[in-house]
Amino acid sequence: MAPLIVIVGPTASGKSDLAIRLAERHNGEIICADSRTIYRHMDIGTAKPSKEDQARVPHWGIDLVEPGERFTAADFQAYAHEKIADIRARRKVPFLVGGSGLYVDAVILEYQFSSDMTQEYRDFLTTMTLEQLHIYCNEHNVVIPNNSQNKRYVIRAIEQQGVNTKRREAPHPETYVVGIATDASELRERIAGRAQKLFERGMIEEALQLAKRYGWDSEAMTGNIFRLVRRYHEGELSPDELKAAFVTADWQLAKRQLTWFKRRSFIHWADLQEAEQLIDRRLALVNKS
Repeated sequence: MAPLIVIVGPTASGKSDLAIRLAERHNGEIICADSRTIYRHMDIGTAKPSKEDQARVPHWGIDLVEPGERFTAADFQAYAHEKIADIRARRKVPFLVGGSGLYVDAVILEYQFSSDMTQEYRDFLTTMTLEQLHIYCNEHNVVIPNNSQNKRYVIRAIEQQGVNTKRREAPHPETYVVGIATDASELRERIAGRAQKLFERGMIEEALQLAKRYGWDSEAMTGNIFRLVRRYHEGELSPDELKAAFVTADWQLAKRQLTWFKRRSFIHWADLQEAEQLIDRRLALVNKS
């Protein structure tokens, strides 16, 4: 059975380009573990793989639902397991790639999620302070949303993602997990460079069109860029302030992602070049067997 190659790391670390190169070389297909690229029509603001990249290597986990549709980490887990089995059945190598820690862990650690939240339990959560809700999220592996100071959104995240009751301590032996380690200053530069490209591609225009279609308060519109474009649209930010705020927000996101992944002792951390060599060697061993 082909191993499951998992590539994780912070936003803008270069993991997507690395995965494409490796998948091309090793007859692989990519499953994107990203809680934003699941939405249709949200292409630029979510830094979704381009049509050209998707033509080079089959990508899964993209454009699964309409913005505003319910899609939980448990839904992603079921979807990813199905795709991994399908890719292996066609004698190809599955690559799970992304920065959404809960999505990745749900798959490789086989999280068991609770059923839908009862009204009684939802009422209990509303009595908690914001600080208590954040502690609850950390203790139950629920990703705190970007607008973390809004109680309604934090409770919604708990409801959507469910509560983990059981999980494996480490992935199955046929799973190989590599994390992209990037120098902080280099990562900050990569984030700024990517932000400039996204603005040039029309990120503001896309966000305004999406807001017109789905409304600013849609759950899918709570990502970094959409909240900031709203403030720009309402006159709170100048174009330069918007760009600077976006870079800062993505940098904060990268730090949160690294904090999540650093808790996992089974991840092999390496820079892009070494990560490529590690995975090449791991797959070479499989081909020989």
